[in-house]
Amino acid sequence: MILAAPDRFTALISPPADWKGPALWFAFQGSQILIVRSAQSASVPSASDPREFGLASKRSQYLGILGEQHCFACELEENVTPPQGMQLSGLRALFGALDDSLFALAGRAFQIVDWDRSHQFCGHCGTPTQPKVNERARVCPNCGQCHYPRIAPAVMALVRRGSELLLARSPHFPPGMYSALAGFVEPGETLEQTLVREVREEVGIEVANLRYFASQPWPFPHSLMIAFYADYAGGDITPDPGEIEAAGWFTADRLPQALPSKISISRRLIDAALAELGASK
Repeated sequence: MILAAPDRFTALISPPADWKGPALWFAFQGSQILIVRSAQSASVPSASDPREFGLASKRSQYLGILGEQHCFACELEENVTPPQGMQLSGLRALFGALDDSLFALAGRAFQIVDWDRSHQFCGHCGTPTQPKVNERARVCPNCGQCHYPRIAPAVMALVRRGSELLLARSPHFPPGMYSALAGFVEPGETLEQTLVREVREEVGIEVANLRYFASQPWPFPHSLMIAFYADYAGGDITPDPGEIEAAGWFTADRLPQALPSKISISRRLIDAALAELGASK
């Protein structure tokens, strides 16, 4: 998500020497974030330290400055009970409740907390790692291996055939929901090669004229979605039974029962195509 000018985020590794609280705390227990919740909205708690809420954190990471507010991410101890007026929530459930800039930063915070938790020991020699100064990384004092936050790039393709869109459903989708095709980039592949391969593997058709649409960080847990349009170039739809439950060509006046949530770039991709075709859902 692009942050509006008043809420511009500046990513930093360490707080300024003259920093004084309070700050926004993106505090996680597992995959759930601590929020202040009202009937219509949600917000991120503000304090100089989570101990002001009566909560202890295992580790914390400085994120940077959102507007004029310093921001931290931290991992809470297991089985702690949120203080009165706060609750733990999954990120997906907060779409539309949190301000867009806070929601985007919460996704970043979750990925950093998850990376920090899973890289406390060197994957090469097993030695406890240490934070690297002036860089978002953990370094092994024994072998010198640096461990950076890992991002898994995934390509999304909305294939068009004239006024028709190719949509498919995975077995794990909610009932009735269809989306664009997607798959992870393999070592040595370009994004374009991934797109052509994934479409061929998942539905058995060929594509051409690839056009970049947009990208979106997807913190579930650590993906980067890169979306493209592509034109149909031949072949019959033959779904891969291990990946695709159903697939077909849809027109603007004959869409599936359900489309992806507006939180996702897949929905933006589909909506933009429908708008270009002069229709929306």
